Amino acid sequence: MAPAPLPEDHHRLVTEALAALDVRNCVLSIHDPSFPSLPEEDTGWGSPYSEGAARFLAFARELGFNGIQLGPQGQTTEFNASPYDGTLFSRNLLNVALAPLEEPEPWGALLPRGRVAALSANRPHGASPGERYRHAFRTQLTALHEAWESFRRQREAPDASPAIHALAARFGTFRRQHHAWLLRDALFDVLCEEKHEPDWRRWSDSLDGRLWSPRREEEAAAAARLVELEARYADALERYAFFQFIVHVQHQSLRERTAEWRLKLYGDLQIGFSPQDTWAWQGLFLRSYLMGAPPSRTNPDGQPWNYPVLDPEQYFEDDDAGVAAGQRAGPVLRFMNARMDKMLGEYDGLRLDHPHGLVCPWVYRADAMDALWAVQHGARLFSSPDLQDHPDLARYALVHPEQLDRTVPRYADREVKYLTPEQVRRYSVLFDTIVSAARRNGRDLGDLLGEVLSTLPYPLERVLAQYGLGRFRVTQKADLSNPADVYRSENVAPEDWVMVGNHDTKSLWQLVGEWQWRGKLKAQADYLAWRLCPEEAEREDFAQRLAADPGLLAQAKVADLFASRARNVMVFFTDLLGMTETYNTPGTVDARNWSLRVPQDWAREYRERLRGDAALNVPAALAMALRARGAETRKRHHTLLAGLDRLAGELRARP
Repeated sequence: MAPAPLPEDHHRLVTEALAALDVRNCVLSIHDPSFPSLPEEDTGWGSPYSEGAARFLAFARELGFNGIQLGPQGQTTEFNASPYDGTLFSRNLLNVALAPLEEPEPWGALLPRGRVAALSANRPHGASPGERYRHAFRTQLTALHEAWESFRRQREAPDASPAIHALAARFGTFRRQHHAWLLRDALFDVLCEEKHEPDWRRWSDSLDGRLWSPRREEEAAAAARLVELEARYADALERYAFFQFIVHVQHQSLRERTAEWRLKLYGDLQIGFSPQDTWAWQGLFLRSYLMGAPPSRTNPDGQPWNYPVLDPEQYFEDDDAGVAAGQRAGPVLRFMNARMDKMLGEYDGLRLDHPHGLVCPWVYRADAMDALWAVQHGARLFSSPDLQDHPDLARYALVHPEQLDRTVPRYADREVKYLTPEQVRRYSVLFDTIVSAARRNGRDLGDLLGEVLSTLPYPLERVLAQYGLGRFRVTQKADLSNPADVYRSENVAPEDWVMVGNHDTKSLWQLVGEWQWRGKLKAQADYLAWRLCPEEAEREDFAQRLAADPGLLAQAKVADLFASRARNVMVFFTDLLGMTETYNTPGTVDARNWSLRVPQDWAREYRERLRGDAALNVPAALAMALRARGAETRKRHHTLLAGLDRLAGELRARP
């Protein structure tokens, strides 16, 4: 059932309020698995390309959002659902909306009518998240194999329909345009199947293990092996390409739809590499170091991500990793350019996942027996000129010993005390590639979102500053006892992106419940009253009302975002809908991670929660934020405020 329409002037008034607050980007964040499906199309996992997703996105646009932030959309494995471990070029086949494949146009009825509804009816209700994911994974592949066989039969038939002819022509063009990455990714699957071993590290010390990065004496043999594999597995390679063709076409349809609605579509430039990409591009990586997260406020123990590190000595064609004018891009920068051009052809902007990994990555020894110990005793790749325990890093150092503060930990934001402009340029090489690609593809630099959280190393700060880019401010993490805390909304800069939470935090509604039973509501209420009530005489009364009404306090927590100086606000879908579950708990291996979905009856649940202020009432939050600007703003926008108040009341009263 489609959601009940909002009041006719809802979108207009919300848009006016955002403009009055100088909020230019109001973005809803949701990952692919979380999208809702209609009952007859639901195979157990969400897809942004389904009809259920289309209705949800239309509703988000109607609410007043002007952007959608997706997570990484690469292919995951049957036993690891984390999108941050997915492929960089291939798209996730779980995202294919199967129901459209039953249609004669444009898909030539590749699946028989009713096939998807039957698959949906047979999905395991009540299964655990891990079982649900694995069932959806296998079901999706089975249906796609059926579609592939149907396509082959119809394509070869003398009376093939015009739809099949058109599909075959588009598929041929797609294969030619994307041959390079299609071949690499498809061959990985072929070799894993041939060897009955999905973990390529177990056959890494072989010619196939080094197929794309052979030793000098193996180059001729590797070239011959490639020719052999392409011939032997031609059908499998074509099938792989066809599956990718389907999901890419559906993504393009989504882009066209969101462009019609004037919704920006943001992708996620993950910092990590999938096993496929690690195998295919291993020649670009350092052999002895891996990338992780250093100890920080968010993760005091650090995190050994096990991600490879791009080799600085391959940034440019010569051995000098400088940035002299006219220097030719080396293998690493050519790879980055190819990746960026593909992503920027598919999104309007990009979230830059852990950008310190692009500028000043924290690295640790790959051969350490204890990875957690190793990451805790790691170092910055470009800021370690003379470490006795990491002597190999000296060759990559961009700073001199006297530029380092030895009284602080290596991972401290201010370990590097100062940089020359030339050093900033050297730190910025990979980031410059992203910026150049954004400009080359006609994108606004403000649509590059730097996911800087609790730490901001000085080199990264300087690199972001040269482009006027901000950071993320996650207000639920604010230390209310520290006026200088980076997460407090009064410390937000206009270029920052501000949010209550993200995919790695607790839901606002879960937090409000925890604050209540832990006796912390009053502290939150006092802070929010100080932020949102400019009249000192009325502030105490407002704080008391917030402390006595958790639902009202939650609305105020979102209003605090809009009342800040930030021009960019992001809302995670759980905070919008009033959901109390957590999408992902960082640092844990749990099948519940990455599995939380918007329920099928989300529209009804949202309406019910609004009646009790248990979901985000967008007009109410915006009205609160406007009133926080003071009497002059209230006077200037009194008509707008009256309209927002009316909308907020109507939402609370909807049947």
